[in-house]
Amino acid sequence: MKKIGLTGGIGSGKSTVAKQLAAAGFPVVDADQLAREIVEQGQPALARLVEAFGDEILAADGSLNRAALAERAFSSQEGTDTLNSITHPAIRALTDQRFAEAEEAGVEAVIYDMPLLVDLGLDKGMDFVVVVSASEDVRIQRLAASRGVDEADARRRMAAQIDEATRNAAADVVIDNNGGLDELGPQVDLLIEKISSWEPRPS
Repeated sequence: MKKIGLTGGIGSGKSTVAKQLAAAGFPVVDADQLAREIVEQGQPALARLVEAFGDEILAADGSLNRAALAERAFSSQEGTDTLNSITHPAIRALTDQRFAEAEEAGVEAVIYDMPLLVDLGLDKGMDFVVVVSASEDVRIQRLAASRGVDEADARRRMAAQIDEATRNAAADVVIDNNGGLDELGPQVDLLIEKISSWEPRPS
């Protein structure tokens, strides 16, 4: 089974490509979704977060109050490190589980949709890396249209990620998503053809 890392800067349209690959039959492991799953009620990671940061991070119904957690966890480097030490191993374990499930199902390839794939060095564990790329101006426009994010906030978010050149340099394939869906579709079709011809890296 081939592990295909899919990444891109905020506002690049990575999620749109992921949906198109899913529609083509490739299972998608969504890192952001996994990060939500590991802190659902009843999950060990949520219990550990409560132990570390207190009951105040819970909403009235017992679910995680993300704003309250962020206020406590990001108020100091120690808090951030504690948060990461709890959530990162849980996300890695669930990711490995999803990969194993895909392999057991006998799929040709699994797509790992991970915004920080290159930032965290996780691209090294993939057979191939696909980067969805778009200019800063295009990404800012998309963030304003889809999420109501103003330009200053958009630029702050982009600055928190690695630069586009570094991300693209890690790619086996770069998808140019500066245009619309009409220009994106053929590139995804070509990517699907390439995935079928790619051989996984020796383990």
